[in-house]
Amino acid sequence: MKSLANSLLLLGVLIGSCLCFADSVCQGNEKSTSLEKGKPRLTLSREKNMLYIHGDHIPGGKIPINYLEAYCRANSTDADWGKHTVIKHETQTLSLNEDQTVLKLKCTVADGVTVLHTITAKGDEVDFQLVAHNPTGQRSEAHWAQPCIRVGEFAGLGASTTDDKYAYIKKSFVFLDGKPAFMPTRNWATEARYIPGQVWCPQNVPRTDVNPRPLSSEIPSNGLIGCYSGDRQWIFATAFEPYQELFQGVIRCLHADFRLGGLQPGETKTIRGKIYLVPADMDALVKRYERDFPEHVKQD
Repeated sequence: MKSLANSLLLLGVLIGSCLCFADSVCQGNEKSTSLEKGKPRLTLSREKNMLYIHGDHIPGGKIPINYLEAYCRANSTDADWGKHTVIKHETQTLSLNEDQTVLKLKCTVADGVTVLHTITAKGDEVDFQLVAHNPTGQRSEAHWAQPCIRVGEFAGLGASTTDDKYAYIKKSFVFLDGKPAFMPTRNWATEARYIPGQVWCPQNVPRTDVNPRPLSSEIPSNGLIGCYSGDRQWIFATAFEPYQELFQGVIRCLHADFRLGGLQPGETKTIRGKIYLVPADMDALVKRYERDFPEHVKQD
């Protein structure tokens, strides 16, 4: 009897231990699920020519993007925007998945070039993968294109807050001498065919081929452009590879305009880009950007 009692006691201890372990695992899983649910989540939508990035944590609730504002010809720096530079195009929505994180678009440029866009929201970034193809027998004149990203509300200085359309630039930055340079940057240009605004042209792009807004004499250190949120808790930033220019525009917008460089008959080119919506840790953002765009890192 004593042996039976000891056996039953031991069995009770083992069952109790197992139940406690199972309970702790369940609590751990619930905590893990809860943490997962608490992570920032971005989703996508498109209406007419506007792409929207949505997130409950985003100041302003969403980032509107005119995607794409224009496909452009070369020799544009001192040319009429409407009569010379812009090449007409149409953008078609191919698909948007059920959880609104993967959007596929197709642009058809007037000269026959097609550009397929796969846009993916994941965590705290939006990834852009583009494939441009010229199926025609003629060289395409499409040298670059403009995603026009509206950041006024994100910066706390949108139309609902201020009538000053350029107040947001004081929270906006490019990189000069390897460091963030807030706008207006040094050597701020003020003269061009169209004013105001500011263009930064990388070393490898002809200065004759960019936006006809004031062109800075400064060469950007890299292809990252962005701004801080109104509460300075978040950073928006964007980059494309290859890129044609960085641009501070006139609709409370920032651009990292991507480069096509013209396409020969039958030629295909790929372009990739990122939009980051991350906590306000500039060093962490730069490290991440340099991992994503090693081509933009200056080699000593």
